[in-house]
Amino acid sequence: MKRFFLIAAPSFLAGAVFGAAFWYLASPLWIDRVVSESLITGAGVTVLAEGQFRDADAAHRGTGTARIVTLPGGRTEVQLSAFEVTNGPDLELWLSDAADPQSSADVTSGKWVSLGLLKGNIGDQSYSVPPSVDLTTMRSVVVWCEQFGVLFSPAPLTAPEG
Repeated sequence: MKRFFLIAAPSFLAGAVFGAAFWYLASPLWIDRVVSESLITGAGVTVLAEGQFRDADAAHRGTGTARIVTLPGGRTEVQLSAFEVTNGPDLELWLSDAADPQSSADVTSGKWVSLGLLKGNIGDQSYSVPPSVDLTTMRSVVVWCEQFGVLFSPAPLTAPEG
């Protein structure tokens, strides 16, 4: 019986640790977080820049539109519409001075600011931009995995036409 506990207890403990680690790292691959916020549009809203999300690589995919807008009253926010990105642990939304980041190094080698944890990997959502951010230097919106320092999806920004 003693031999059973000497084998079973460490096996159970190792299984629990590895199981928890697997769940933390792998569950975002099959669990989506869907958000459906109402985005403020129309009269008084000024679109400062916009861009389309694209895949960072074969494993990290993204689609949808990112817009930096000024709302009536002067508040600035990033709006994501028709947005969808591969889910992952600890995803954040960043503004970056990289014009068209192709890799994680392109993002981290320049200036960036985090707008906070991604609310969901699918759906319309908005994020406030702190007034201290110089938007003239920010040239892309990126979905970033803080846990592993990986670029998930960039959206290079351009001024709107017209």
